[in-house]
Amino acid sequence: MTEATETELMLKGYGLTTAELFYRMPDYRNVLNSYIWQDYDLAPDHDRLLNFVSFWKREIEGELHSVRFTHRKLIAPGEWRQIAGEFPVH
Repeated sequence: MTEATETELMLKGYGLTTAELFYRMPDYRNVLNSYIWQDYDLAPDHDRLLNFVSFWKREIEGELHSVRFTHRKLIAPGEWRQIAGEFPVH
């Protein structure tokens, strides 16, 4: 099984998901750091993001404080508008 290209994923409905994870430093509990994660994911389920958050909770020592994310479909129908007339110049 081959990895799908970004274009193939976008044509299947995937969009670019960007998440900012805020986490506490293990040795300095009062310090918050952030980590940026980006991947192509399907809305509204966001399975890849949820899998990454589960991985973080299971494998990374830094306790998650919060997660902020956005999702954007990059391939969308083009804008179409009807032209009612033509104005020749010169």
